[in-house]
Amino acid sequence: MPYKAVIFDFGGVLTTSLDDCARAFSKECGLPEDAYLHAIAVNPDGRRLYAQLERGDITQEAWNSGIASLLGVDGTDLMRRALTTLQPEPLLVDAARAIRGAGLKTAVLSNSMGMSPFNPYEPWALEDAHDVVVLSEQVRLRKPDPVIYQLALDRLGCRGQDCIFVDDITANLPPAHALGITTIHATHPTLTVQRLQDLLGLPLTVPEP
Repeated sequence: MPYKAVIFDFGGVLTTSLDDCARAFSKECGLPEDAYLHAIAVNPDGRRLYAQLERGDITQEAWNSGIASLLGVDGTDLMRRALTTLQPEPLLVDAARAIRGAGLKTAVLSNSMGMSPFNPYEPWALEDAHDVVVLSEQVRLRKPDPVIYQLALDRLGCRGQDCIFVDDITANLPPAHALGITTIHATHPTLTVQRLQDLLGLPLTVPEP
């Protein structure tokens, strides 16, 4: 087998769709469907706040307050409320378990959503399920900074060509590819698992179309 490890993004890969989660939160707040998505991904102030949160430059509470101001809503525990409908993506969680069970290493490389007062990673017990967990807030780096990918490789004890990286954000893939890592753009869980199965030659569970 040419690969020794698979590195997974968290939100939108090991979890259900973050966009769907964001739309559900907008609906709960009585806002237009894409209001929250626009605030965090399009609005320059919201994008800046998210980048600062991911690097650990601001607290989750400061982020809650800033995004709430952009939306005109109550900021109390906003991140927790925004992620209420986020669930594990069973196909990818099962695939990661099978990959690790076959003797390969697995890692999580995630841009952090903050960890206090709400830790969105806690229910997933990532440290138990994976060999390496790199959260941007803890290392003060964020994707797509190439250094954070190299850090994940170093902690895995692998070269780039030994690894596969799965992420749902296209901008996060080129830095991994530049290090020799095989990349998968996660657009749908079934397609992602099929691609992993093809690359690894392992019998992963892929639903019939």
